Amino acid sequence: MDTIQTRYEAVQKAFEAACIKAGRDAGQVKLIAVSKNFPAEDIQKVYNLGQHRFGENRAQEMAAKYPLLPQDIVWHFIGRLQRNKVKYIIDKASMIHSVDRLDLAREISRQAAAHQIQMPVLVQVNLEQEETKAGFQQETLKQALTAIAALPNLQIRGLMTIGPYHEDPEDSRPLFKRMKALLDQAAQWQIPGTVMDQLSMGMSHDFAVAIEEGATFVRVGSSIFGYRIY
Repeated sequence: MDTIQTRYEAVQKAFEAACIKAGRDAGQVKLIAVSKNFPAEDIQKVYNLGQHRFGENRAQEMAAKYPLLPQDIVWHFIGRLQRNKVKYIIDKASMIHSVDRLDLAREISRQAAAHQIQMPVLVQVNLEQEETKAGFQQETLKQALTAIAALPNLQIRGLMTIGPYHEDPEDSRPLFKRMKALLDQAAQWQIPGTVMDQLSMGMSHDFAVAIEEGATFVRVGSSIFGYRIY
């Protein structure tokens, strides 16, 4: 029977196998269950199985679910974020993965200061230069990191990417290798206000390959919750 429990257990098994294959401790990698478009009841089911880290793509959806669910859930915001929606999630998200432009970073900084918090963020990179994807180009990344890191009340913890979909997960491997190399390079820049130790990449179809290539966060939705009805 195809249920949330069977799917989640299968993902956990694949997650652990990928960590073993990569020679990595499972504690070095964090699974984010991506719950966009699924109701709080489904999130509660996955939570009851032991998953406490969830990701949302829409600010108002996260804000609506937040009071309905256990307060020890660790929420990650992983979608495209509009400046006027930052206020909905600034006091709810433990990390924002999708900082893709300087004006958004400024608003996160402003809202974090108003709430007297320090917000960890990841800077989104568009290595493939896809027109449909947001993110900084590799050529402008150092300049972007320097400008964002100078803002108060946020800290850059690493990079994030959304790669193109490939039928064969192995086709994602070159991009993941490049992202890990870019993270290592950014760490060597030693930009004040950055701690470049986190890499968010890999989704349901290719997260095992992402783990093998150095991801510290993988974002898995449909493999846990099933296919979304839009």
